[in-house]
Amino acid sequence: MLIRKFNKNESGLNRFFGPLEAKIMDILWNDVEMTIKDVQQVLDREKGTNFNTVMTVMNRLVEKGILQKRAEGRSSLYKPVLSRDQFLHTQSKEMTNELMDEFGTVVVSHMLDALEDVDDDLVAKLEKKIKELKKDK
Repeated sequence: MLIRKFNKNESGLNRFFGPLEAKIMDILWNDVEMTIKDVQQVLDREKGTNFNTVMTVMNRLVEKGILQKRAEGRSSLYKPVLSRDQFLHTQSKEMTNELMDEFGTVVVSHMLDALEDVDDDLVAKLEKKIKELKKDK
């Protein structure tokens, strides 16, 4: 599942989702499974959100392959297809691959420039990965 929408001017989940989608995903990633009513009640604490609006957004997330839905009695339970970490890992990997395909070494150069602001552990991991790549060739 690749999210085609990426808002570079946003932060967090809003980079991948609209504001209500991001809130819904945040709620669902903090729980096991929830009904639309459960999610709507959590959203209602912050700001009044119409049940039908929540239902529409959650069902669109199902259509996009982000949520899965299962019937239980007269209700439906929703949960994310991937954990938050799996989702972010998948999206960042896809974005990196697309950037590499489109811009090649320029992207690598900019990523290396950004290393000035990271901790030594990340640099060590990158050095290890580079050694592994060289060894495999």
